Amino acid sequence: MRPILCLVTDRRLAAAPLEDVVAAAVAGGVDWVQLRERDLGDDALLALADRVRDALQRRGVRAELHLSRRVDVALACGADGVQLGSNAMPVAVARRLLGAAARIGVSTHAPDEVCAAAADGADHAQLAPIFAPLSKPAERPSLGLAALRASAGALPLLAQGGIDARNAVDALRAGAAGVAVTGAILAARDPRAAARALRAALDGARR
Repeated sequence: MRPILCLVTDRRLAAAPLEDVVAAAVAGGVDWVQLRERDLGDDALLALADRVRDALQRRGVRAELHLSRRVDVALACGADGVQLGSNAMPVAVARRLLGAAARIGVSTHAPDEVCAAAADGADHAQLAPIFAPLSKPAERPSLGLAALRASAGALPLLAQGGIDARNAVDALRAGAAGVAVTGAILAARDPRAAARALRAALDGARR
């Protein structure tokens, strides 16, 4: 299985309509798109999800669409999964609502939280921040690669926080199944090229 490249959105960083930037990034190699636009209300978030899906279809590219925290919007738009926060809906409840085929992830900030997510039945976890974020001021100390090593094996892990094409390989070697990025793609002058560079780094690490 090839390493996962997940784009976590923040439309404020995009130099063009988010749906167009997302489609370009998926064309460059992004596997999952996580819509994380917390300031949007129900209707606006649903409309954005629909625009993203339409843009992917127009470009003839495919990626899983996940909603950050919003199980209700995920249901409404037929998303492939959700990413739950540490204080969000329990994994079991999300599973019951979305069905067995939905991909349910949990955002974590310590190895013990990864273990808890595994015990709760999550499909994967995002562990952050591994390094200082590229897209926003740091809100907590960086965990470093040691936290990935300590967490590896409980369930598939996506390393998040300060990940770019230069250090993505280090995250994989520390036990991550892939990476979740925001600034490395959305803040890039050419999002497709940035995604392609990350994809090449991840795939090269597995050869």
